[in-house]
Amino acid sequence: MSQTEGRRSRPSWSFPEYTPVGTDLNSPSAVASYDRNQGTDIAVDNALLDRLGVATGTCLVDLGCGTGSLVVQAARRGAEAHGVDVGQEMLVHARRRARQFGVTPSWHQAGFLDYVHRAAPADVVTTKSALHQLPDFWKQQALLHAAAMLRPGGTLYLWDVMFSFDPTEAEDHLQQWIDSASRPPGEGFTRTDFETHVREEFSTYTWILEGMIERAGLEIISRSFPRSTHGEFVCRKRPPTLRA
Repeated sequence: MSQTEGRRSRPSWSFPEYTPVGTDLNSPSAVASYDRNQGTDIAVDNALLDRLGVATGTCLVDLGCGTGSLVVQAARRGAEAHGVDVGQEMLVHARRRARQFGVTPSWHQAGFLDYVHRAAPADVVTTKSALHQLPDFWKQQALLHAAAMLRPGGTLYLWDVMFSFDPTEAEDHLQQWIDSASRPPGEGFTRTDFETHVREEFSTYTWILEGMIERAGLEIISRSFPRSTHGEFVCRKRPPTLRA
C-alpha cells in the first residue's frame, strides 16, 4: 500500500492525526509494549464480536485498530475485515498477527478523518480506546465520517476512556483512577502513561459524546459505564429521513 492509498485529501487546517498525541507509539518497542500492556485477549475479542453479530460475510471496519487483534478475530470468522490506523508500526504488528493466524484482512494506514472506505457499506464500525486522540470538534467529524461508512441499520461500537462523573468531582475521580490503575514498568501501563493521557489527550464527558453520536445520525441502543473513567456506546445508524 502506498503512503497515501486509502486516504482522502484534507484541508490544511485539519487536525494533524499523524502527529503523535500523548505517548509516542511509532517504534517497534513502543508498539510491543503497548500490545502487552493493553492485555490483548482473544476471548474478549470474540465475546464482543458475538455481541455485534459479526459472522461470515459481515463487513467490519475497526478505526484506530492498533495492533489488530479484533480485526484478525473478525477475519477468522469469515468477515470482510478492515483495520485502519495512522501508525505504521501498529500496522506492521497487526500484519504479523494476521499472518500468525493465517488470515488476510485489509489494512489501511489512515485516520478517523481521512480514511476512504472503498468496499460495500459497513455492517459494523468499531473503535476502541482511540477516539480520545481527537479534540471534541474533530470527534464529531470522525463520528459523522464513521456513520457515513455504515449501511442504514448498521452498528457503531465505541469503547474509550470517557468521564461519567460529575465535573465538580473530576480531580478526585481522575486521581483515584491513576492511583489504582498504574503498574510498575514492564507490568502494565504506568503512572506516567495515565498522567500523560489526562494531561495531553482528549477524553471527554459521556454527555458530550451522547450529543455527538445523535448528531451523527446514530441512535444509541445501549450504554454502559463500568467505571467513572471508562464506558461504551452501542449505536445504530438511523435510516434516511423521508421527505414529503
